[in-house]
Amino acid sequence: MDPTQTPSLVHASTNELVAAEFGAGTADRTGGAVRYLNTASQGLLPERSAAVLRTAVSEMTAGTLDMVRCFEQVDAARASFAALAGVAAEQVAVGTSVAVHVGLVAASLPPGSRVLTVEGDFASVVNPFAVRDDLHVRAVPLAELADTVTADTDLVAFSAVQSADGRIADLDGVRAAARRHGCRTLVDATQAAGWLPLDLGRFDYAVCGAYKWLLCPRGTSFLVVTDESGPLLALHASWVAGESPWEMCYGPVPRPAPGARRYDEPVPFLPYLAAAESLRLLAGIGVDRVAAHNTGLAARFRAAASGAGLAVVPGDSAIVSLPGLGEEGRARAARAGVGVSVRAGDLRAAFHLYNTEADADALLRALTA
Repeated sequence: MDPTQTPSLVHASTNELVAAEFGAGTADRTGGAVRYLNTASQGLLPERSAAVLRTAVSEMTAGTLDMVRCFEQVDAARASFAALAGVAAEQVAVGTSVAVHVGLVAASLPPGSRVLTVEGDFASVVNPFAVRDDLHVRAVPLAELADTVTADTDLVAFSAVQSADGRIADLDGVRAAARRHGCRTLVDATQAAGWLPLDLGRFDYAVCGAYKWLLCPRGTSFLVVTDESGPLLALHASWVAGESPWEMCYGPVPRPAPGARRYDEPVPFLPYLAAAESLRLLAGIGVDRVAAHNTGLAARFRAAASGAGLAVVPGDSAIVSLPGLGEEGRARAARAGVGVSVRAGDLRAAFHLYNTEADADALLRALTA
């Protein structure tokens, strides 16, 4: 692919759909205030999702919100995420945060388990293991992860895409090494799901915060538990995790739900009502098409920034990290009306389906002026 040429979303109807949900561009969507290149922090909410929230809030004030319909939409969000992740809906549990999901896996490990993690990975992926003083936790550079897996490793926990700088993990290599040595795997897809085609069924556990690339509100997250996984402790089980929830509201739940639903947290309705709509939107566009758009824009910007003499973390990610710019670079971008973030001291830009070449060019002008 020529990095100076950005692939479109292929079909004019899709471009029209994106414009309808987010405006003609992110600058238009935000009232001309900012070109939003910060999806790696939080994605923009589609108009259809915002409309559902407005209706639900009105129904809550009138006492007409249908609880049964809300639970149906939670399951709809579960099914849509499962399709995006390449797994069955029965393998997906719903929750509110990645840290809670990872904490469930961490709490289920027997004392003395050896956990392999990545240096500088997001705290929610690492800390639930680190706080247990009866586990042996080791961190290695991302590039060395697959080669460091041994027969003594019980679990490998890592992010598919690094939050700090967008580097993509060797998913195939880590999975092959884990299978070869008989250890389990946990992958965090928060910075990948929605733009990077994934088959999360290859891993024992997968977690995903949905409020970034999946365009959902905060308070929506998913846990994938495959058939190969060892048993988890259903620490957060409530009546919603029962085989027949409405018949198991009181006392101990006699029969947990089959599949991963037994690990469901009781989730808030409003975020999941919006999530169901956001995930339907992404499913209709298709991850492959979003991937081509996002990585094409990122490659174009990466090449132009490098050509202008800026240091850039190489790769094929939709996230672009520029070492050394940090807060100064963010301030320059902000003065030009471009929203980016700083992580680990470096400037981070994230390109999603609502971004355009004009957004990328505006950031480059701000950084090189």
